[in-house]
Amino acid sequence: MSADMRSMIGARQSAIFRTVFNGYLILFFAYMFLPLIFMSVAAFNAASSPSAYPWQGFTLEWFDRLFEDSQMGWAIVNSTVISLGTVVLAVPLGLAGALLLTQLSARTRSTFYALMVSPILIPGTILGISTLILWDGVGLHGGLVLSVIGQTTYVASYCMLLILARLQRFDYSHAEAALDLGAPQHAVFTAIILPFLRPALLTAGILAFLQSFESYNTALFTIGNKTTFTVFIASRVRLGLNPTINAVGVIMVVATILLAVLYEINRRRATKRRPSFAARVTAASTATASA
Repeated sequence: MSADMRSMIGARQSAIFRTVFNGYLILFFAYMFLPLIFMSVAAFNAASSPSAYPWQGFTLEWFDRLFEDSQMGWAIVNSTVISLGTVVLAVPLGLAGALLLTQLSARTRSTFYALMVSPILIPGTILGISTLILWDGVGLHGGLVLSVIGQTTYVASYCMLLILARLQRFDYSHAEAALDLGAPQHAVFTAIILPFLRPALLTAGILAFLQSFESYNTALFTIGNKTTFTVFIASRVRLGLNPTINAVGVIMVVATILLAVLYEINRRRATKRRPSFAARVTAASTATASA
């Protein structure tokens, strides 16, 4: 086979690969975003059923009804409170777990790693029931606090994985240099390790909030006589949906996009003004001197 023939076959195979790859990307993004697009269109459709077609005119009626629905409002408030509480507990627990794993030997690390990620593998229903049985026996009944505890059990594992992935790229020679200069452990942690982990901590906090907000199986058993957004939506499905659900979805999508944009802007600004390694070591040493 001549070189020209091989070149033609290679070019044809490359063209076929690009066509298949581009087609896959189109199908992937269509699968991901078409439901969101149809939901957003349906939120502004005047039809009484939550559908994008037939189009019966533009309206903001469903957003007005959403803000008039006090039950859904309280469900969203409860979910927000639970999510914030879960962030407060899950991120520090995930950070502690990640720091612990980096300090253990290889054999011990694998055992502890399996234990720490096991809540992710347990169905949410089992977590919810076990949390309810355990804490109900000590007098803590279903409600917002129990929901925070129940959801933290598995959300903390997600946070640990995110922080651990970042921590594994940390150059411990930086911390050792600060310690050699006389910096105490707490100064090394706050001046060197914590700034390095800040992007992972922010990402873990956002993930913890979203995971908690959309939790259904665990919340169903731990919320008691209150309700969360997902539990409320599930109860509404049994009675029949109306377009206010789409309005809620549009608000959540817009809020998520805004948070992502703000996070990216903050990340880029932080990258530009991030102090050098020498500055961080100096800060840690200064903290020692002042102490």
